[in-house]
Amino acid sequence: MRANRFGWNDLLAEATSDIGVRPGRLVATIAGATLGVAALVATIGLAGTASAQIERQFDAVASTQVVASPATAKDKDGKSVATAALPEDAAARVARLAGVEASATLSPLDLRGGTVSAVSITDPSAAAAVPPTIYATSEGLLSTAGGHVVTGRFFDAGHDRRGDRVAVLGSETAKALGITRVDSQPSVFLDGRAYAVIGIISGTEAIGDLVNALVIPDGAARRDFGLRSPATVRAKIVVGAGPQLRQQIALALFPDQPDDVTVGAPPASSTVSSGVQNDLTTIFAAVGLVVLLVGGLGIANVTMLSVTERTSEIGLRRALGATRRQVAAQFVVESVVVGGLGGLIGAALGVFTVVGVAVVQNWTPVLDPFIAIGGALLGALVGLIAGGLPARRAARVEPVVALRGS
Repeated sequence: MRANRFGWNDLLAEATSDIGVRPGRLVATIAGATLGVAALVATIGLAGTASAQIERQFDAVASTQVVASPATAKDKDGKSVATAALPEDAAARVARLAGVEASATLSPLDLRGGTVSAVSITDPSAAAAVPPTIYATSEGLLSTAGGHVVTGRFFDAGHDRRGDRVAVLGSETAKALGITRVDSQPSVFLDGRAYAVIGIISGTEAIGDLVNALVIPDGAARRDFGLRSPATVRAKIVVGAGPQLRQQIALALFPDQPDDVTVGAPPASSTVSSGVQNDLTTIFAAVGLVVLLVGGLGIANVTMLSVTERTSEIGLRRALGATRRQVAAQFVVESVVVGGLGGLIGAALGVFTVVGVAVVQNWTPVLDPFIAIGGALLGALVGLIAGGLPARRAARVEPVVALRGS
């Protein structure tokens, strides 16, 4: 009796032989698990790759920027007012510190209802346009913001010292004003005052608002707009120099009262990039799990249909002595094999997708090998879960009823 028992080898042979009977249905069933696992592996891999890219961008921009501004306090009306004024040579003081690559002052200007135009005559019938943001700055702004000159040049210390009425436009502001070149010596009119446009800039990643702004020298702002002192001083620093420069910049600007300035410097290691990576991984993994769930439902539906079509076969097996457990195990093994094949193919497709996207985007692919291995095992697990209900239904088929129905 013991030699005639239905062993594991017999179970695996029966399950795999029945799987290949309907190749079209087999391919369609495996495709569901394949797409689910591929989507899950690819999304987790792309999340890690994108997060690494974001981290590099963060190190290249955000972690190299320092902003210093006067400390503020509340007045009797509850408004925030500055308790000190930055010195006019604030950018030069900061630039002398070790670890600072470039520095510049930056102050927003208020036209108080004035207009910005590329023509000297204002048409009263024309629709009012929103003026761009106006900034006063020192010569080192372009190096500090990491931008480049599209055409023309940026103003220098001589323009600032003399208070020359020159202006540099952000690329978007230049488009809005219809100025695409500076060799014809175009001018913009700030509340009726003519400023010669000497350059157009773009690519200011550290201060993104500059592409939509108009920039003039501090000297011109002091003469025409009554600028008393810089609003902020910005510095581009080497990565990791933020903690010590936070104290040094305050002492350089206010040696006697360092508490009169607020310095926003990045920490040596930031949790921003890791937070972004966790968010991306969570979102992409959720999408992949949804696709994987659809694949599992596909396996369950096909297995349930197989049970219905093979009722007579199940009845014959039961009549020949197969137990309920053996019948259920056969269908479970079939589902596990289908899910495992889908998981193995899907994991490979997911890895190739991550590598392909990384190559096209010139990124460095980041993918934990355990994710790929886990994807293949996950496909088998989905097959195990999906085959549970159909297997239970198959095990409940009574031999007499099945053979009578056939």
